[in-house]
Amino acid sequence: MTAPAIIGAGMIPMGRHKQSSYGGLAVPALRAALRSCDLTPRDIQLVTCGHAFGGMLTGQRIAKEVGIGGVPILNVDNACSGGASALQLAVREVESGRVDLALAIGVDKLTQFGGGTLPLVEEDPEVRAGMVMPALYGMRAGRYLHERGEGPEVLADVSRKARRHGAANPFAQYRSEVTRDEVLAARPIADPLTLLMCCPTGDGAAAVIVASDAKRRQLGLPGARVTASVLHSGKATTGFRHMLKPEITMNSARDAYEAAGIGPADLDVIELHDAFSIAELIYYEALHLCPEGDSAGLLRGGRTTYGGDVVVNPSGGLLSKGHPVGASGIAQAVEIFWHLTGRAGARQVDGARRAMTHVTGGGIAGMDHGACTIHLYEAMT
Repeated sequence: MTAPAIIGAGMIPMGRHKQSSYGGLAVPALRAALRSCDLTPRDIQLVTCGHAFGGMLTGQRIAKEVGIGGVPILNVDNACSGGASALQLAVREVESGRVDLALAIGVDKLTQFGGGTLPLVEEDPEVRAGMVMPALYGMRAGRYLHERGEGPEVLADVSRKARRHGAANPFAQYRSEVTRDEVLAARPIADPLTLLMCCPTGDGAAAVIVASDAKRRQLGLPGARVTASVLHSGKATTGFRHMLKPEITMNSARDAYEAAGIGPADLDVIELHDAFSIAELIYYEALHLCPEGDSAGLLRGGRTTYGGDVVVNPSGGLLSKGHPVGASGIAQAVEIFWHLTGRAGARQVDGARRAMTHVTGGGIAGMDHGACTIHLYEAMT
């Protein structure tokens, strides 16, 4: 059985689109994905829609705007991993042979909450104690700086790289570079994190078309073959949790590399979940891009930017592109598709052949994260 491939992709610029509905956000991305591979809504045999805050039947409300109906439409809520989980579901359905063409959408509108941290489930005991996401990642950052003997400058340098990459991305919410001093002097959010070490809230949507290999060859299109699609849920533990060893990501990466038959050294491009600057450093190690304890050196050596070992977050990542939760996993896949098919413009990673997307979702008491989705891709001509 040959792995499915992404053959079309579309996205809208991430930002604050306060007057837009969920359909108003997603339909332009959907239409762009269809245009990119010269398909029509009538060609789509399955729709999956990832979101966190869209309410009931979000996928159906979007699909009807372009005339898609009478086919299975499945909505996926998996927090920040919702879009990536929708992609996994589309990949599995195509892989099974039940459909040849599937549309995966990711969308969310965070301006509906008026700013501040995102609402979490109040019945969770850690949430009631104040463990919102900035607090959690602030604790991780403090532990990292203490254990590694680093200063907050290393956190600022992650943000600086993200904004440098994002400056070349017309779809990014923030498109201006920043200095280390500007990051360090920004408003404090959760010590040691400042505002510019945290991803912005906003609105956005992205969409991809997943095709069977037979359909891709029939259409004569290049694509990004999905060589691994892994989704893990969190495992509840009691007592101590190591804040610098996210087991859910480590285990997902292990399974993804094994499924694809490659290792981290084979990757040319990675879009990973950098909702806060400390996350990128932690995930360097969890994804086995470097040995434990070497993540700061990996960053400082320029090994995760252009000209280095692997380009991490050429889109600018969540820190620059923005993080409309359910849209982010699909937006990562769109970015990777563009790089593997030579369509990424000024931010193109030369010769990109293999890539990864990684996204985690949700904080639950006693768990590392609620969900983690990793996809690996290979360029196809």
